Amino acid sequence: MSDLREGVRQRYAAAAHVVREGMAANDTAEVGGCCPPEDGLAVKLYDVTERAELPAEAVLASLGCGNPTLVAELREGEIVLDLGSGGGIDVLLSAKRVGQTGKAYGLDMTDEMLELARDNARKAGAANVEFLKGYIEEVPLEAGSVDVVISNCVINLSTDKPKVVREMFRVLRPGGRLSISDVVAADALTPSERAERGSYVGCIAGALSFAEYDRELTTAGFEDVSIEPTHLEVDKMYGAIVRARKR
Repeated sequence: MSDLREGVRQRYAAAAHVVREGMAANDTAEVGGCCPPEDGLAVKLYDVTERAELPAEAVLASLGCGNPTLVAELREGEIVLDLGSGGGIDVLLSAKRVGQTGKAYGLDMTDEMLELARDNARKAGAANVEFLKGYIEEVPLEAGSVDVVISNCVINLSTDKPKVVREMFRVLRPGGRLSISDVVAADALTPSERAERGSYVGCIAGALSFAEYDRELTTAGFEDVSIEPTHLEVDKMYGAIVRARKR
């Protein structure tokens, strides 16, 4: 399992390097991720007005499979946590929505992505953001300290998803909610069939099925669980929006 985590870390560290060095050199080298920028989908999921207000590096480093901030219904003054925040695009968008009375945290295990995200926050002039180093299985925040947890195609990369779900439940306040974009497999697909469709670091082999996702969230104590497919990633595997609430 540690080898899988290290493989993920290396891939996203390399992606951060490409964003930094590639932009300076007008490099077109591939940026790895669940939905690499050259595929066009990740960028298309963000409104052109939103993109225009962000540093170009934050947009280029968007490697997810959706736009969780679009459906999170963030409100002024809320505290938001983005699990696997990468270059910071969802943190910066969340910070705008919650305003100066709110705050947006980003959590990432990759030094290179954290450095890129902090640079992007400085360029954006975002004072109500904070990027933390750590693992999504061990969130370095107190229990009941956030109103909303978001994530963009990162939960599937964890090697201990039940622990991630328990951590999300722990850090949320009563009444808090999830708004997660992730890759989800059709219930009929076995783990080996998922692995045939793509790699773990490519966000395919490690994806939960719809039923498995629902079960993990419900077991942890979440209510009002909703898993809505939005587009096809590969055969019988979908980009999806996952929502749930903590009583």
